[in-house]
Amino acid sequence: MANFVFNVAKGRVAEFFNRVDQNDPTNSAIVVVAVVATATDATMKDYDTLSDLLGDANVAEATNANYARKVLTDTDIAAVTPDDTNDLMQVTIADQTWSSVGAGDNWTDLILCYDGDTTAGTDANIIPLTCHDFAVTPNGGDITADVGANGVYQAS
Repeated sequence: MANFVFNVAKGRVAEFFNRVDQNDPTNSAIVVVAVVATATDATMKDYDTLSDLLGDANVAEATNANYARKVLTDTDIAAVTPDDTNDLMQVTIADQTWSSVGAGDNWTDLILCYDGDTTAGTDANIIPLTCHDFAVTPNGGDITADVGANGVYQAS
């Protein structure tokens, strides 16, 4: 589950996931970005776009061989439905795997973002949603982010 929600996304995470699941707009997606960060959570959560976040001198996107952002479309997103039994709104995605990731950058976090238009957008149009601690030292093997039973986000 998320270590923190970016201020710009508070109260909106489930809706952005729902929009992607409903394919509204057509080219929307959830984007998973691995970063190397020494910036504090308090600093990072104030950024309103992925461009702003990656513009911080203490935050950089991973550059390891075989790393690429994951772009999750409507077919990759589980339906967003309220859990009336436990009074929760839970959002989840499948485990994410990067294959044969080369040594180099040591990852610190995974950032889940909303991109309303994957065909025309830039990082300045991508909204960071949640940040997840993810300390990994790539060594040429596969890297898997295990999402777990509680998903990537819960609101109660």
